[in-house]
Amino acid sequence: MRLLICFILLILPISAHAACEGRDLRAHMSTQAKAELQRAVEGVPYPDGNHWIATKGDTVLHLIGTLHINDPRMGAVIDRLTPALSEVDAFYFEVTQDEMNVFEQNLAKDLSPVLITSGPTLIDLLPEEDWAALSAALAERGIPGWMGAKMRPWFIGMMLGVPPCLIEDPDAQYGMDARLADVATEYGIPQYSLERIEDVMAMFDSYSLEEQVQSLIRLSGALQGNDDQLATMANAYLEEKHAEIIQLARLQGMEQSGLDPDAFDAEWQGFEQNLLVQRNTNWMEHILSISDQTAVIAVGAGHLSDHHGLLKLLEQAGYSLSRAPF
Repeated sequence: MRLLICFILLILPISAHAACEGRDLRAHMSTQAKAELQRAVEGVPYPDGNHWIATKGDTVLHLIGTLHINDPRMGAVIDRLTPALSEVDAFYFEVTQDEMNVFEQNLAKDLSPVLITSGPTLIDLLPEEDWAALSAALAERGIPGWMGAKMRPWFIGMMLGVPPCLIEDPDAQYGMDARLADVATEYGIPQYSLERIEDVMAMFDSYSLEEQVQSLIRLSGALQGNDDQLATMANAYLEEKHAEIIQLARLQGMEQSGLDPDAFDAEWQGFEQNLLVQRNTNWMEHILSISDQTAVIAVGAGHLSDHHGLLKLLEQAGYSLSRAPF
């Protein structure tokens, strides 16, 4: 999300939107839907907790699950975390702010990483009815059809997940990652990246344009974010229920996609493999190289739970885990 907002602020002809004022969808779920969500979360390793401490010998890792978008309630969380985190030896982020700034500067000069630069555009590649629905959704986010037609399908898919109200928010990027980076900067603590932005983008582009288009057609309805989903995610995050966030997104996506369960599960597993499983595996190579120091690992909260989550992977690597105050 942090990288996506960077793209949006750089390339969109921003228009005015109302502030985000959604409601928490969990309070309005049916009894059956609540039970289904509970069943989905049951059995997920480490489903809760945004602050865990992993210890092995003289190595101590503070794993902080983050939310990449801003919420004013994060200020109190930072106040509680700062006394402990201000004394660590290093901070590790998905991507540091310095590297993000360099990427933003390069992207402002060359938008080819997110655009179709040759051949047919999405107007040519999508059925007329699908393009009409997609261009209408993009228009709600301030994107004219001519621009949307040239965007890579994976980028459009991610963009649809951003509620229109968020695009106009000047503080949208000041999420937990940015706040933790401020702590590191204030106390002069070195900051490192767990991945390169170029590698993340290469992961998306590993699929052919045709494959991306077909996935976009199948999931465009499920991908569209709104105020209510944003409010629900923020509340669940501050309640430290990161597994619930993931499972609720999956169940809602299945309902909104209109696909049969098997077809949707195939799409979801592809998403999970790329954005969670593979990236967690890659990050672990860096994390396991941290030795004889105390460090912060600050990554999206969705990377903590489940069998492929960082907490389970650290447990399997011989670390002792304990939940800490958040």
